[in-house]
Amino acid sequence: MISYEYPLSERIRTLLRLEDLYERLDYFLAKREAPEHHVALLLIFEIYEVASRADLKSDLMQELERQKQSLEALRGNPEISEDALAGVLRQIDHSASRLYQASGKIGQELRDNEWLMSIKQRTNIPGGICEFDLPAYHYWLHQPPEQQRHDLDAWLAPFMPIRDGVDIVMKLLRASGKSSQQVAQQGMYQQMMTGRVAQMIRVRLARSYPCVPEISANKYALNIRFTTQESGQRPKVAETDVEFELTFCNL
Repeated sequence: MISYEYPLSERIRTLLRLEDLYERLDYFLAKREAPEHHVALLLIFEIYEVASRADLKSDLMQELERQKQSLEALRGNPEISEDALAGVLRQIDHSASRLYQASGKIGQELRDNEWLMSIKQRTNIPGGICEFDLPAYHYWLHQPPEQQRHDLDAWLAPFMPIRDGVDIVMKLLRASGKSSQQVAQQGMYQQMMTGRVAQMIRVRLARSYPCVPEISANKYALNIRFTTQESGQRPKVAETDVEFELTFCNL
């Protein structure tokens, strides 16, 4: 199965982007070659750009507090595992505490590092980080992998409280989903929202279908068009029925 997630708010769109950046960063941090650590640094710069939004930290803290209150109300419910509930509440408390302790604007440490900012500025120029452009960075790329990893971890550290918050919110959002099996007739599917509230829509379909969903939604209707892509051609609507799993997620 391939899963496609579509955000229905700007906040969830931001969290999905951050989640994707952190996951790709994990991959490159685990490598040992200089070109891979270079990509890791570029990803840290991207996380910096997204995470330094003025309201992101406060949004996460408010959402964590809201979820904590909702979960606290479930204490004593015989259908809820007390141990599992306590574990989630501990994660929320730990994440909220780390966000609270992250004083100042997220990413200020990078902003104050003139050397890193000089590299970031050059990355906006195609081919702008050759050894003759940034000899000091060229020197860093020739340091032992352990030293590079130590530095990358230090530069990433200010953004880890944000990651913890994103991970918890997205985990709770996905767990909230109600799934159903649907069929797109001749590649087209529409469902009226009729008062349904959702923050994210997830579409899952078998890898055997040679098509991808194009999703659009507003407060009135959800439209999904499954399209096929032939080499060099414009996408066209699939000509067969497509079975898929549809999930509405809302906190």
